[in-house]
Amino acid sequence: MILAYARVSTDKQDNISQEKLIKDYCKAQNIKLDNYISVEVSSRKNFEKRRINDLYKLLKDGDTLITAELSRLGRDMFETISLVNDLLNKGVKVLFIRQPELSLISKSATKLLLSFYAYIAEYEREMISERTKTGLKAAREKGKVLGRPKGSCSKSVYNGDIDLIKELTSKELPLKSIWKYIGKKSSYESFYYFCKSRGLINAKNEFKSHLDTIKQYRESGMPFNVIFRTLENKLNCDKQTFYKFCEEKGIQ
Repeated sequence: MILAYARVSTDKQDNISQEKLIKDYCKAQNIKLDNYISVEVSSRKNFEKRRINDLYKLLKDGDTLITAELSRLGRDMFETISLVNDLLNKGVKVLFIRQPELSLISKSATKLLLSFYAYIAEYEREMISERTKTGLKAAREKGKVLGRPKGSCSKSVYNGDIDLIKELTSKELPLKSIWKYIGKKSSYESFYYFCKSRGLINAKNEFKSHLDTIKQYRESGMPFNVIFRTLENKLNCDKQTFYKFCEEKGIQ
């Protein structure tokens, strides 16, 4: 089976552009599509809304996935690499129209390039976030009042569990493990924000929460300094502490 996947914004022009790119590519390569999945949601939505689970279910050994570019498949660097690696290990051929070199080289080299491209995509997202912060800062300097009063915290489904969360974070357990243990019907992002805004996270909590990501990056050949730069905004430690934690966990 040959399946095409497009994740587009609510901008109709983006939808038309991706659809045309995929159709033109298939026509030029004499490829007949068996299935075409197009979703109009942000990359920040979960797997179900982005229909990533459909890709896992539909694609089998020998099948082909066609998409416009690497950034269309994941919310962040780790998720993108993880998804593509899973598909490659499953025997699925993945074609990136705007990055054809990923389909023309060996599997090991592909994984290394995946890390590089995903890093660039992540960096672009961070740059957009930085520009947004700069814009908000400029607005504040002009006297505009933004958001809730400083120091206030919004109501949360986790308010009643704060003592338990404090106890568990003090034991340096990974945040995701604590989130799953609490078992509220709320996203991990909401739980993370709750903990961060109330000062419940320490450096080892942060590190352990990203341990699988760090291991995945190293397995794909990414240097430690690049991993640190990629996760710097998510880790509550400096570079030397990061290296020390990696050494303690035997990450080479």
